[in-house]
Amino acid sequence: MVTLGDEARVLDDHDVLCRDGVVAGMAPSGTLAAAGARVIDAQGRVVLPGFINAHTHFYSSLVRGLGKARPSKNFREVLEHLWWRLDRALELADVRVSALLALVDAIRQGTTTVLDHHASAGAVRGSLDAIAEAVHASGLRACLCFEVSDRDGARVCDEALAENAAFAARCASGQDPHLRALIGLHASFTLSDATLRRAEEIASRAGVGLHVHVAEAASDQEACLEAHRCRVVERLHRLGILGERTIAAHCVHVDAGEMELLARSGTAVAHCPQSNLNNAVGIADTLAMRQRGVLVGLGTDAMTNRMLEELRSALWVRHLAAADPSAGLAQTCALLLDGNRGIAGRLFPGLGLGELREGGAADLVVIDYQPPTPLHHDTLLGHLVFGISQAVVDTTVCAGRVLMAGRRLEIALDEAALAATARACAAALWARF
Repeated sequence: MVTLGDEARVLDDHDVLCRDGVVAGMAPSGTLAAAGARVIDAQGRVVLPGFINAHTHFYSSLVRGLGKARPSKNFREVLEHLWWRLDRALELADVRVSALLALVDAIRQGTTTVLDHHASAGAVRGSLDAIAEAVHASGLRACLCFEVSDRDGARVCDEALAENAAFAARCASGQDPHLRALIGLHASFTLSDATLRRAEEIASRAGVGLHVHVAEAASDQEACLEAHRCRVVERLHRLGILGERTIAAHCVHVDAGEMELLARSGTAVAHCPQSNLNNAVGIADTLAMRQRGVLVGLGTDAMTNRMLEELRSALWVRHLAAADPSAGLAQTCALLLDGNRGIAGRLFPGLGLGELREGGAADLVVIDYQPPTPLHHDTLLGHLVFGISQAVVDTTVCAGRVLMAGRRLEIALDEAALAATARACAAALWARF
């Protein structure tokens, strides 16, 4: 058992007892009283806390293989040729199916908490409830928001703000341990000051933060400097968007002053290296952000649901950026192991997500891994990056509920039927696209 957390431990030959959604006990094998409990044999495997994804997009699930987008020379064209066309073409049925596909894959990859950022300009009202239904069907935890933007006109913007407000109100009590809300924002270059102020007012009234794309490409900074005579983080700070409840995704092109603003405001950053590489926008300087005290976590931007794959990519780009093959192992691993735990702790306080401890959430994964070299505290990171990351997830548990065991789903969902439905939705979506 690998506990992670502030005092990460590697415990050989231990059992973990889950009861009523929490970890009720952790002790040497055979010493826990567990009469009547279901037993999952993890002999020869590694047990870890469920992984957390700090930034993703469920709605992208149905574009796999889509060849209708024109080639793009830069990030703005990627948005215009593909993603903005897609979100205008989505219908509510597509939204729910896309979410289910992503959530099932998350189960298979051992990711139990996901922070989604949704966009469907063609189907705004009810979209977050549709995703929430998929979250409940999967048994995972998720924080949801709808992407507000001025790019599709006043009506869609108004609907997006209303959708966020309604869903934040639904989650206001915090009684549902599986759902949380943020207010979603696209990026500075598609948002007016008036819209940003309206979003901030909704967030303040609801007592939640905001989830915004920040300086993903250099063009975001260029547009902000030209239109507002300041940099993106400075603009967001002036308009009250930053804060401990807010997540700034990407932050590839932020300077030292902006990093200081992020740190002072307590704003969290979600680093998405594979997406940044794919879109050729650059490499975020996560080491510099962490050195200045910014809480930096790891997202995937929907490139994968396998967080250890994203971790490996984060490490390779750090080596490349530093021209140093020894740079940043511990600091980069901390994005996933500590940063995501900190971000999830702000959204789901008191649950202890991202660590195994008595009294904490019973969110855990069992990975089929026999360490060929000693596995202990001092070697853990090497095993995570070079070994466990390549192994298969056998079992996924969230809130004490077994969602997959022996690589077989145990939720009430037929994967083959879901795939067939998705193919039909995709064919119709591609025709509209």
